[in-house]
Amino acid sequence: MTGALVAFAAFVAVGVPIAFALGAAAAIGLWMMDGVPLDIVASRTFGAIDSFTFLAIPFFILAGELMETGGISRRLIALATALVGHIRGGLANVTVVAMMLFSGVSGSTNADAAAVGSVMIPSMRQKGWDPARAGAVVAAAAGMGILVPPCLTMVVYGSVTNTSIAALFAAGLLPAAVMAGALLLHIRLEGAGPPPEPRVAGRERLRLLRGAALALGLPLIIFGGILGGAFTPTEAAVVAVAYAVLAGLLHRELTWAFFWGALVRSGVSTGAVMLMIAGANILAWLLTVEQVPQTLASLIQSVGGGRIAFLLFSIVVFLVLFALLDGLPGMLMLIPVFVPIARELGIDTLHYGLIMTTVMGIALFLPPLGVGLYIVLGISGGTLPAISRALAPYLLTMSAVAVLVALWPGLVLVLPRLMGLHGG
Repeated sequence: MTGALVAFAAFVAVGVPIAFALGAAAAIGLWMMDGVPLDIVASRTFGAIDSFTFLAIPFFILAGELMETGGISRRLIALATALVGHIRGGLANVTVVAMMLFSGVSGSTNADAAAVGSVMIPSMRQKGWDPARAGAVVAAAAGMGILVPPCLTMVVYGSVTNTSIAALFAAGLLPAAVMAGALLLHIRLEGAGPPPEPRVAGRERLRLLRGAALALGLPLIIFGGILGGAFTPTEAAVVAVAYAVLAGLLHRELTWAFFWGALVRSGVSTGAVMLMIAGANILAWLLTVEQVPQTLASLIQSVGGGRIAFLLFSIVVFLVLFALLDGLPGMLMLIPVFVPIARELGIDTLHYGLIMTTVMGIALFLPPLGVGLYIVLGISGGTLPAISRALAPYLLTMSAVAVLVALWPGLVLVLPRLMGLHGG
Protein backbone atom coordinates (compact mmCIF):
# COMPACT_ATOMS: atom_id res chain seq x y z
CA MET A 1 0.00 0.00 0.00
CA THR A 2 2.88 2.35 0.81
CA GLY A 3 4.27 1.79 -2.68
CA ALA A 4 0.95 2.82 -4.26
CA LEU A 5 0.76 6.04 -2.21
CA VAL A 6 4.37 6.96 -2.98
CA ALA A 7 3.75 6.30 -6.68
CA PHE A 8 0.61 8.46 -6.62
CA ALA A 9 2.45 11.35 -4.94
CA ALA A 10 5.26 11.06 -7.50
CA PHE A 11 2.84 11.04 -10.44
CA VAL A 12 1.02 14.12 -9.14
CA ALA A 13 4.32 15.91 -8.50
CA VAL A 14 5.44 15.48 -12.11
CA GLY A 15 2.08 16.64 -13.50
CA VAL A 16 0.38 13.37 -14.48
CA PRO A 17 -3.41 13.93 -14.74
CA ILE A 18 -5.13 12.89 -11.53
CA ALA A 19 -7.25 10.14 -13.13
CA PHE A 20 -4.20 8.40 -14.60
CA ALA A 21 -2.17 8.96 -11.44
CA LEU A 22 -4.88 7.20 -9.40
CA GLY A 23 -5.14 4.22 -11.76
CA ALA A 24 -1.41 3.81 -12.33
CA ALA A 25 -0.60 4.05 -8.62
CA ALA A 26 -3.22 1.43 -7.81
CA ALA A 27 -1.84 -0.85 -10.55
CA ILE A 28 1.65 -0.52 -9.08
CA GLY A 29 0.24 -1.36 -5.65
CA LEU A 30 -1.44 -4.46 -7.05
CA TRP A 31 1.72 -5.49 -8.90
CA MET A 32 3.65 -5.35 -5.60
CA MET A 33 1.15 -7.70 -3.93
CA ASP A 34 1.66 -11.44 -4.20
CA GLY A 35 -0.93 -13.52 -6.00
CA VAL A 36 -3.12 -10.66 -7.24
CA PRO A 37 -3.75 -10.76 -11.03
CA LEU A 38 -3.32 -7.43 -12.79
CA ASP A 39 -6.37 -8.08 -14.98
CA ILE A 40 -8.39 -6.92 -11.98
CA VAL A 41 -7.50 -3.39 -13.11
CA ALA A 42 -9.65 -3.81 -16.22
CA SER A 43 -12.58 -5.37 -14.35
CA ARG A 44 -12.56 -2.73 -11.59
CA THR A 45 -12.25 0.08 -14.14
CA PHE A 46 -15.30 -1.07 -16.07
CA GLY A 47 -17.27 -2.00 -12.96
CA ALA A 48 -16.71 1.43 -11.41
CA ILE A 49 -18.53 3.31 -14.16
CA ASP A 50 -21.06 0.63 -15.16
CA SER A 51 -23.85 2.34 -13.24
CA PHE A 52 -27.23 3.69 -14.33
CA THR A 53 -26.97 6.43 -11.69
CA PHE A 54 -23.79 7.79 -13.27
CA LEU A 55 -25.79 8.63 -16.41
CA ALA A 56 -27.00 11.64 -14.42
CA ILE A 57 -23.51 13.16 -14.61
CA PRO A 58 -23.31 13.92 -18.38
CA PHE A 59 -26.93 15.07 -18.49
CA PHE A 60 -26.62 17.42 -15.50
CA ILE A 61 -23.41 18.82 -16.99
CA LEU A 62 -25.12 19.32 -20.36
CA ALA A 63 -28.17 20.94 -18.75
CA GLY A 64 -25.91 23.37 -16.92
CA GLU A 65 -24.00 24.17 -20.12
CA LEU A 66 -27.23 24.86 -21.99
CA MET A 67 -28.62 27.08 -19.23
CA GLU A 68 -25.39 29.06 -18.84
CA THR A 69 -26.09 31.49 -21.64
CA GLY A 70 -25.38 35.15 -21.16
CA GLY A 71 -29.08 35.98 -21.22
CA ILE A 72 -29.98 33.59 -18.40
CA SER A 73 -27.13 34.72 -16.16
CA ARG A 74 -28.05 38.37 -16.74
CA ARG A 75 -31.71 37.70 -15.88
CA LEU A 76 -30.83 35.95 -12.63
CA ILE A 77 -28.39 38.69 -11.62
CA ALA A 78 -30.96 41.38 -12.45
CA LEU A 79 -33.48 39.60 -10.22
CA ALA A 80 -30.93 39.31 -7.40
CA THR A 81 -30.14 43.02 -7.74
CA ALA A 82 -33.81 43.87 -7.41
CA LEU A 83 -34.14 41.71 -4.30
CA VAL A 84 -31.05 42.65 -2.26
CA GLY A 85 -29.05 45.25 -4.18
CA HIS A 86 -30.39 48.12 -2.03
CA ILE A 87 -29.23 46.53 1.25
CA ARG A 88 -25.95 47.62 2.82
CA GLY A 89 -23.22 45.78 0.91
CA GLY A 90 -24.91 46.38 -2.43
CA LEU A 91 -23.45 44.28 -5.23
CA ALA A 92 -21.76 41.91 -2.77
CA ASN A 93 -25.23 40.88 -1.57
CA VAL A 94 -26.33 40.54 -5.17
CA THR A 95 -23.41 38.18 -5.87
CA VAL A 96 -24.34 35.84 -3.00
CA VAL A 97 -28.04 35.69 -3.94
CA ALA A 98 -27.28 35.38 -7.66
CA MET A 99 -24.93 32.48 -6.90
CA MET A 100 -27.70 30.70 -4.98
CA LEU A 101 -30.05 31.10 -7.93
CA PHE A 102 -27.44 30.16 -10.51
CA SER A 103 -26.07 27.17 -8.62
CA GLY A 104 -29.46 25.53 -8.83
CA VAL A 105 -29.14 25.75 -12.61
CA SER A 106 -25.52 24.74 -13.13
CA GLY A 107 -24.49 22.08 -10.60
CA SER A 108 -20.80 22.92 -11.17
CA THR A 109 -18.94 25.17 -8.73
CA ASN A 110 -16.21 26.25 -11.16
CA ALA A 111 -18.82 26.97 -13.83
CA ASP A 112 -20.78 29.07 -11.32
CA ALA A 113 -17.68 31.09 -10.46
CA ALA A 114 -16.92 31.70 -14.14
CA ALA A 115 -20.48 32.54 -15.21
CA VAL A 116 -21.48 34.81 -12.31
CA GLY A 117 -17.99 36.25 -11.91
CA SER A 118 -17.78 37.27 -15.58
CA VAL A 119 -20.90 39.42 -15.09
CA MET A 120 -20.57 40.60 -11.49
CA ILE A 121 -16.85 41.42 -11.22
CA PRO A 122 -16.84 43.94 -14.13
CA SER A 123 -20.02 45.50 -12.70
CA MET A 124 -18.49 45.75 -9.23
CA ARG A 125 -15.27 47.26 -10.56
CA GLN A 126 -17.27 49.79 -12.56
CA LYS A 127 -19.03 50.82 -9.34
CA GLY A 128 -15.70 51.37 -7.59
CA TRP A 129 -15.07 48.01 -5.92
CA ASP A 130 -11.48 46.90 -5.41
CA PRO A 131 -10.74 44.05 -7.89
CA ALA A 132 -9.39 41.79 -5.14
CA ARG A 133 -12.44 42.23 -2.91
CA ALA A 134 -14.82 41.77 -5.84
CA GLY A 135 -13.06 38.50 -6.71
CA ALA A 136 -13.10 37.40 -3.05
CA VAL A 137 -16.87 37.89 -2.80
CA VAL A 138 -17.45 35.86 -5.97
CA ALA A 139 -15.12 33.09 -4.73
CA ALA A 140 -16.87 32.88 -1.35
CA ALA A 141 -20.32 32.86 -2.96
CA ALA A 142 -19.30 30.12 -5.41
CA GLY A 143 -17.93 28.03 -2.54
CA MET A 144 -21.31 28.34 -0.85
CA GLY A 145 -23.13 27.45 -4.06
CA ILE A 146 -21.84 23.86 -4.07
CA LEU A 147 -24.49 23.07 -1.44
CA VAL A 148 -27.37 24.14 -3.67
CA PRO A 149 -28.89 21.20 -5.61
CA PRO A 150 -28.38 19.86 -8.19
CA CYS A 151 -24.75 19.20 -7.29
CA LEU A 152 -22.47 16.82 -9.21
CA THR A 153 -20.43 16.16 -6.07
CA MET A 154 -23.57 14.84 -4.37
CA VAL A 155 -24.38 12.64 -7.38
CA VAL A 156 -20.92 11.04 -7.28
CA TYR A 157 -20.91 10.65 -3.48
CA GLY A 158 -24.38 9.13 -3.49
CA SER A 159 -23.49 6.69 -6.27
CA VAL A 160 -20.24 5.54 -4.67
CA THR A 161 -21.63 5.17 -1.13
CA ASN A 162 -25.16 4.00 -2.07
CA THR A 163 -26.67 7.07 -0.41
CA SER A 164 -29.93 8.51 -1.76
CA ILE A 165 -29.10 11.36 -4.15
CA ALA A 166 -32.53 12.88 -3.55
CA ALA A 167 -31.81 12.86 0.19
CA LEU A 168 -28.43 14.52 -0.45
CA PHE A 169 -30.10 17.22 -2.53
CA ALA A 170 -32.62 17.87 0.25
CA ALA A 171 -29.91 17.78 2.92
CA GLY A 172 -27.98 20.57 1.19
CA LEU A 173 -30.78 23.13 1.28
CA LEU A 174 -30.59 24.25 4.93
CA PRO A 175 -26.77 24.32 5.11
CA ALA A 176 -26.78 26.37 1.88
CA ALA A 177 -29.24 28.84 3.41
CA VAL A 178 -27.16 29.08 6.61
CA MET A 179 -23.94 29.58 4.64
CA ALA A 180 -25.56 32.26 2.45
CA GLY A 181 -27.01 33.98 5.52
CA ALA A 182 -23.61 33.94 7.22
CA LEU A 183 -21.96 35.50 4.17
CA LEU A 184 -24.66 38.16 3.87
CA LEU A 185 -24.29 38.99 7.58
CA HIS A 186 -20.50 39.14 7.16
CA ILE A 187 -20.88 41.54 4.23
CA ARG A 188 -23.32 43.73 6.16
CA LEU A 189 -21.10 43.92 9.26
CA GLU A 190 -18.03 44.56 7.11
CA GLY A 191 -19.77 47.60 5.70
CA ALA A 192 -16.96 48.57 3.29
CA GLY A 193 -17.46 49.29 -0.37
CA PRO A 194 -19.45 51.70 -2.54
CA PRO A 195 -23.03 52.69 -1.64
CA PRO A 196 -25.79 50.14 -2.31
CA GLU A 197 -27.94 50.13 -5.45
CA PRO A 198 -31.20 52.11 -5.61
CA ARG A 199 -34.30 50.29 -4.36
CA VAL A 200 -36.32 48.69 -7.17
CA ALA A 201 -40.08 49.18 -7.24
CA GLY A 202 -42.38 46.22 -6.62
CA ARG A 203 -43.75 46.23 -10.18
CA GLU A 204 -40.24 46.12 -11.62
CA ARG A 205 -39.37 43.21 -9.32
CA LEU A 206 -42.34 41.26 -10.67
CA ARG A 207 -41.23 41.96 -14.23
CA LEU A 208 -37.72 40.72 -13.49
CA LEU A 209 -39.15 37.66 -11.75
CA ARG A 210 -41.16 36.81 -14.86
CA GLY A 211 -38.04 37.25 -16.99
CA ALA A 212 -36.10 34.80 -14.82
CA ALA A 213 -38.99 32.34 -14.40
CA LEU A 214 -37.70 29.85 -16.98
CA ALA A 215 -34.26 29.67 -15.36
CA LEU A 216 -35.78 29.35 -11.87
CA GLY A 217 -38.08 26.62 -13.09
CA LEU A 218 -35.25 24.16 -13.77
CA PRO A 219 -34.25 23.41 -10.14
CA LEU A 220 -37.92 23.36 -9.15
CA ILE A 221 -38.70 20.74 -11.80
CA ILE A 222 -35.64 18.65 -10.91
CA PHE A 223 -36.23 18.68 -7.18
CA GLY A 224 -40.00 18.59 -7.32
CA GLY A 225 -39.97 15.69 -9.78
CA ILE A 226 -37.59 13.66 -7.64
CA LEU A 227 -39.49 14.33 -4.41
CA GLY A 228 -42.83 13.69 -6.07
CA GLY A 229 -41.64 10.33 -7.35
CA ALA A 230 -42.16 11.33 -10.97
CA PHE A 231 -38.60 10.38 -11.88
CA THR A 232 -35.27 9.23 -10.48
CA PRO A 233 -32.26 11.59 -10.24
CA THR A 234 -30.93 10.13 -13.51
CA GLU A 235 -34.25 10.67 -15.26
CA ALA A 236 -34.39 14.15 -13.72
CA ALA A 237 -31.09 14.96 -15.43
CA VAL A 238 -32.57 13.99 -18.81
CA VAL A 239 -35.66 16.10 -18.12
CA ALA A 240 -33.33 18.96 -17.18
CA VAL A 241 -31.64 18.79 -20.60
CA ALA A 242 -34.99 18.83 -22.40
CA TYR A 243 -36.11 21.77 -20.27
CA ALA A 244 -32.84 23.65 -20.88
CA VAL A 245 -33.24 23.22 -24.66
CA LEU A 246 -36.83 24.47 -24.45
CA ALA A 247 -35.81 27.48 -22.33
CA GLY A 248 -33.04 28.36 -24.77
CA LEU A 249 -35.42 28.17 -27.72
CA LEU A 250 -38.08 30.28 -25.97
CA HIS A 251 -35.49 32.91 -25.09
CA ARG A 252 -34.19 32.68 -28.69
CA GLU A 253 -30.64 32.36 -27.37
CA LEU A 254 -29.88 28.72 -28.25
CA THR A 255 -28.06 28.36 -31.57
CA TRP A 256 -26.72 25.22 -33.26
CA ALA A 257 -23.17 26.45 -32.71
CA PHE A 258 -23.76 26.94 -28.99
CA PHE A 259 -25.55 23.57 -28.71
CA TRP A 260 -22.69 21.75 -30.42
CA GLY A 261 -20.15 23.49 -28.20
CA ALA A 262 -22.16 22.52 -25.11
CA LEU A 263 -22.16 18.88 -26.24
CA VAL A 264 -18.39 18.89 -26.74
CA ARG A 265 -17.69 20.58 -23.38
CA SER A 266 -20.05 18.19 -21.60
CA GLY A 267 -18.39 15.18 -23.21
CA VAL A 268 -14.92 16.35 -22.16
CA SER A 269 -16.05 17.06 -18.58
CA THR A 270 -17.88 13.73 -18.32
CA GLY A 271 -14.87 11.82 -19.63
CA ALA A 272 -12.61 13.44 -17.03
CA VAL A 273 -15.02 12.65 -14.19
CA MET A 274 -15.54 9.04 -15.27
CA LEU A 275 -11.80 8.42 -15.60
CA MET A 276 -11.30 9.76 -12.08
CA ILE A 277 -14.06 7.51 -10.73
CA ALA A 278 -12.55 4.48 -12.47
CA GLY A 279 -9.02 5.17 -11.23
CA ALA A 280 -10.19 5.87 -7.70
CA ASN A 281 -12.22 2.64 -7.66
CA ILE A 282 -9.09 0.55 -8.22
CA LEU A 283 -7.29 2.36 -5.43
CA ALA A 284 -10.35 2.00 -3.17
CA TRP A 285 -10.37 -1.77 -3.73
CA LEU A 286 -6.68 -1.91 -2.86
CA LEU A 287 -7.27 0.10 0.34
CA THR A 288 -10.07 -2.25 1.33
CA VAL A 289 -8.00 -5.39 0.69
CA GLU A 290 -5.14 -3.95 2.73
CA GLN A 291 -7.66 -3.17 5.54
CA VAL A 292 -6.54 0.47 5.72
CA PRO A 293 -9.95 1.76 6.97
CA GLN A 294 -10.03 -0.77 9.81
CA THR A 295 -6.46 0.08 10.80
CA LEU A 296 -7.18 3.81 10.85
CA ALA A 297 -10.43 3.29 12.76
CA SER A 298 -8.59 1.32 15.44
CA LEU A 299 -5.91 4.02 15.62
CA ILE A 300 -8.46 6.82 15.99
CA GLN A 301 -10.38 4.93 18.68
CA SER A 302 -7.17 4.17 20.59
CA VAL A 303 -6.18 7.86 20.56
CA GLY A 304 -9.61 8.85 21.90
CA GLY A 305 -11.89 11.80 21.22
CA GLY A 306 -14.63 9.81 19.49
CA ARG A 307 -16.96 11.23 16.87
CA ILE A 308 -16.31 14.94 17.42
CA ALA A 309 -12.53 14.55 17.18
CA PHE A 310 -12.93 12.46 14.02
CA LEU A 311 -15.27 15.01 12.40
CA LEU A 312 -12.91 17.91 13.14
CA PHE A 313 -9.95 15.85 11.91
CA SER A 314 -11.93 15.07 8.74
CA ILE A 315 -12.51 18.77 8.05
CA VAL A 316 -8.77 19.50 8.26
CA VAL A 317 -7.87 16.57 5.97
CA PHE A 318 -10.61 17.48 3.48
CA LEU A 319 -9.46 21.11 3.30
CA VAL A 320 -5.89 20.17 2.46
CA LEU A 321 -6.52 17.24 0.11
CA PHE A 322 -9.47 18.77 -1.75
CA ALA A 323 -7.42 21.90 -2.41
CA LEU A 324 -4.45 19.84 -3.60
CA LEU A 325 -6.47 17.49 -5.82
CA ASP A 326 -9.23 19.78 -7.12
CA GLY A 327 -12.05 18.44 -4.96
CA LEU A 328 -13.59 15.42 -6.64
CA PRO A 329 -10.44 13.25 -7.00
CA GLY A 330 -9.66 13.88 -3.35
CA MET A 331 -13.16 12.87 -2.35
CA LEU A 332 -12.96 9.68 -4.39
CA MET A 333 -9.69 8.80 -2.66
CA LEU A 334 -11.01 9.48 0.84
CA ILE A 335 -14.45 7.86 0.59
CA PRO A 336 -13.18 4.25 0.89
CA VAL A 337 -11.02 5.20 3.87
CA PHE A 338 -13.07 7.72 5.85
CA VAL A 339 -16.69 6.68 5.20
CA PRO A 340 -16.25 3.18 6.75
CA ILE A 341 -14.67 4.82 9.82
CA ALA A 342 -17.59 7.27 10.03
CA ARG A 343 -20.05 4.39 9.89
CA GLU A 344 -18.13 2.51 12.59
CA LEU A 345 -18.32 5.60 14.82
CA GLY A 346 -22.08 5.88 14.24
CA ILE A 347 -21.96 8.93 11.96
CA ASP A 348 -24.76 9.06 9.40
CA THR A 349 -23.44 8.60 5.84
CA LEU A 350 -25.77 11.34 4.59
CA HIS A 351 -24.47 13.75 7.21
CA TYR A 352 -20.86 12.87 6.39
CA GLY A 353 -21.47 13.45 2.69
CA LEU A 354 -22.70 16.98 3.39
CA ILE A 355 -19.61 17.67 5.49
CA MET A 356 -17.46 16.57 2.55
CA THR A 357 -19.43 18.75 0.15
CA THR A 358 -19.34 21.81 2.43
CA VAL A 359 -15.58 21.60 2.92
CA MET A 360 -15.00 21.00 -0.79
CA GLY A 361 -16.65 24.34 -1.57
CA ILE A 362 -14.13 26.05 0.71
CA ALA A 363 -11.13 24.04 -0.49
CA LEU A 364 -11.75 24.82 -4.16
CA PHE A 365 -11.00 28.49 -3.38
CA LEU A 366 -8.37 28.00 -0.68
CA PRO A 367 -5.23 30.06 -1.38
CA PRO A 368 -2.84 29.34 -2.94
CA LEU A 369 -3.94 25.92 -4.25
CA GLY A 370 -7.67 26.04 -5.00
CA VAL A 371 -8.31 25.79 -8.73
CA GLY A 372 -11.50 27.86 -8.45
CA LEU A 373 -9.47 30.72 -7.00
CA TYR A 374 -7.49 31.01 -10.23
CA ILE A 375 -10.68 31.15 -12.29
CA VAL A 376 -11.84 34.15 -10.24
CA LEU A 377 -8.33 35.62 -10.27
CA GLY A 378 -8.27 35.59 -14.06
CA ILE A 379 -11.61 37.40 -14.26
CA SER A 380 -10.92 39.97 -11.55
CA GLY A 381 -7.51 41.07 -12.78
CA GLY A 382 -6.24 41.25 -9.18
CA THR A 383 -3.11 39.67 -7.76
CA LEU A 384 -2.96 36.39 -5.82
CA PRO A 385 -1.68 37.99 -2.57
CA ALA A 386 -4.36 40.70 -2.70
CA ILE A 387 -7.28 38.36 -3.41
CA SER A 388 -5.99 35.90 -0.78
CA ARG A 389 -6.01 38.64 1.88
CA ALA A 390 -9.48 39.78 0.87
CA LEU A 391 -10.81 36.21 0.79
CA ALA A 392 -9.38 35.08 4.16
CA PRO A 393 -12.17 36.58 6.37
CA TYR A 394 -14.88 35.02 4.17
CA LEU A 395 -13.16 31.63 4.33
CA LEU A 396 -13.11 31.87 8.13
CA THR A 397 -16.85 32.53 8.16
CA MET A 398 -17.45 29.61 5.80
CA SER A 399 -15.21 27.34 7.89
CA ALA A 400 -17.24 28.22 10.97
CA VAL A 401 -20.38 27.12 9.12
CA ALA A 402 -18.60 23.90 8.07
CA VAL A 403 -17.87 23.14 11.74
CA LEU A 404 -21.52 23.88 12.55
CA VAL A 405 -22.63 21.43 9.84
CA ALA A 406 -20.27 18.81 11.26
CA LEU A 407 -21.33 19.20 14.88
CA TRP A 408 -25.07 19.67 14.32
CA PRO A 409 -26.40 16.68 12.32
CA GLY A 410 -29.98 17.94 12.65
CA LEU A 411 -29.21 20.86 10.35
CA VAL A 412 -28.45 18.36 7.59
CA LEU A 413 -30.94 15.59 8.37
CA VAL A 414 -34.14 17.45 9.27
CA LEU A 415 -35.37 18.13 5.72
CA PRO A 416 -34.63 14.65 4.29
CA ARG A 417 -36.49 13.14 7.26
CA LEU A 418 -39.47 15.49 6.92
CA MET A 419 -39.66 14.65 3.21
CA GLY A 420 -39.51 10.90 3.89
CA LEU A 421 -36.18 10.52 2.09
CA HIS A 422 -34.13 9.36 5.05
CA GLY A 423 -34.95 7.19 8.04
CA GLY A 424 -33.95 7.67 11.65
